Amino acid sequence: MDCVKVGRLILQLRKEKGLTQQQVADQLHISNKTVSKWECGLGCPDAALWNELSDILGADILVLLQGELNPNRPDIGKIDKAKFYVCPVCGNILVSTGEASISCCGRKLGPLKASPSSEEHKITVNKIDMEHYVTLDHPMRKDHYIAFAAYVHDDRVLLIRLYPEQSPEFYLPGGKRKGILYVYCTSHGLQKYPLRL
Repeated sequence: MDCVKVGRLILQLRKEKGLTQQQVADQLHISNKTVSKWECGLGCPDAALWNELSDILGADILVLLQGELNPNRPDIGKIDKAKFYVCPVCGNILVSTGEASISCCGRKLGPLKASPSSEEHKITVNKIDMEHYVTLDHPMRKDHYIAFAAYVHDDRVLLIRLYPEQSPEFYLPGGKRKGILYVYCTSHGLQKYPLRL
């Protein structure tokens, strides 16, 4: 571990948060001289402090240990590049609109790869008043079900959470537009359906 790089990053993040060395030290129950020593590169935080330090500074522990931030390129508004992530432990569903470092339950998550729609997961879209009623021909058992559907179009992502033993159906807003419907099956993964509503 490069204590000089780690110290520079701690200094940068502390200033971004508008905190003094004393405020960081008070939250960690250590002396402000210890924080000063880190920032000068004369030592690194004790292993027992990393979790709390990452919370205080609002940074991922791995980023702190590496001592450098690698910012993504700015999001240029390509919502059709949305990426979906599902935590294998708790089932959280996360979405990013560009490159991102996503983690949940202590595990780094990779984006789901969408495969083309299949006959096995047939969808039906019917227009009802000003909305579109979508139904999926799919089992909704506890061991095999649709966990979410996401409709991506124009400047938005509409995420619909579904649960076992619930009917696999939902409404999409009306209007004429084309977009992509993503459907995540717990057994078969993410599938992609181009739609023109």
